[in-house]
Amino acid sequence: MVLFFFCSSILATPPSTAQVHSTIRFAVIGDYGQAGGPESEVAAMVQSWNPDFVVTTGDNNYENGAASTIDQNVGQYFHQFISPYVGSYGKGDSVNCFFPCLGNHDWDPPYAQPYLDYFTLPGKERYYDFARGSVHFFCIDSDVHEPDGCTDSSVQAQWLGNALAQSTEPWKVVYFHQPPYTSGIFHGPTPYMQWPFQQWGATTVLSGHEHLYERLNINGLTFVVNGLGGMGIYSFGNSAPGSVFRYNGNYGAQLATANEDSIVFSFFTIAGSLVDRYAIRANTSDVQSSSTMPMDFVLKQNYPNPFNPSTNIGYTIASTKEQVAGSAKQVGMERVRLVVYDLLGREVAVLVDGIQTPGEHRIMFDARRLASGMYFYRLSAGGQIAVKRMVLVR
Repeated sequence: MVLFFFCSSILATPPSTAQVHSTIRFAVIGDYGQAGGPESEVAAMVQSWNPDFVVTTGDNNYENGAASTIDQNVGQYFHQFISPYVGSYGKGDSVNCFFPCLGNHDWDPPYAQPYLDYFTLPGKERYYDFARGSVHFFCIDSDVHEPDGCTDSSVQAQWLGNALAQSTEPWKVVYFHQPPYTSGIFHGPTPYMQWPFQQWGATTVLSGHEHLYERLNINGLTFVVNGLGGMGIYSFGNSAPGSVFRYNGNYGAQLATANEDSIVFSFFTIAGSLVDRYAIRANTSDVQSSSTMPMDFVLKQNYPNPFNPSTNIGYTIASTKEQVAGSAKQVGMERVRLVVYDLLGREVAVLVDGIQTPGEHRIMFDARRLASGMYFYRLSAGGQIAVKRMVLVR
């Protein structure tokens, strides 16, 4: 996951009062480091926000964390935030505005050396803290290879507890890769990372690893899993205790705004749809949230069309439910079927046949085994049906 901020937005301390912080805007992206395709679209959206700087929640460099791929996977899209930038994709920043955390793929090489060679970070670099505006960030290494440990009694955890206790900023954001809690089933929750963050003073905890988006409320503390930065999307299992909102319909990122009074997180898809928003405000323990899933059932025209040999088909599954702060109600799941037929009405490919969450979806259709001609694709979900035609040209 990646966070972006404006490095120039800190105001000087007024002479007669305590420090006043300006508003900062940042983005959050996770599991993004695979050049091309979805990562490029997520990066373009984030850059269009003109964010302050970048923080990631890990897996910055797929597939194996190699030195030969890290600039292609990271610098190609985010070099303008990195300082010192040692890659070949353009000019870096004069002040470092890129603050990643280690993921399991970054740890594939011994000692995560390509990652540590590429980035210049505070503290021990594997884990560290920094403050911008009204927010204090604490980057943790949640991988089992961390020399200082990753349990709640480790050297690293003791450092976090002490650093949180000493922090004077109103908002304290802890972020790392493996999620303590999740409804995702590819990796699942990480029990050894279920540290007492709330007792230590954290405002919210961000993570990635599961390639999906989920917001949970665990005993009053908001945990977010944000792993939709560009790698293949994962599925949900049964709803985990405390799960408030779940989404895996499309790639995307969070845009957050923070000042002295509140910190607000909004998740947008690469199509520009606002999917989830939550706010944490000063002097209250309440988290105000609203989630606006798409209300329309839409089957989009494939692109490209005509095509050879593959094309992308996008569609939206409607939602009739709205998430409410503190509610355990989940997004309505629908059985979805997307099928391709030839001109004689014969079924030639089943692209989707299963349960999906409401929201935007996209799938690639590979027709290399089919003959040239016109085909129809039919989407059905929740009693609704839509059909469009496409042309395969050899």
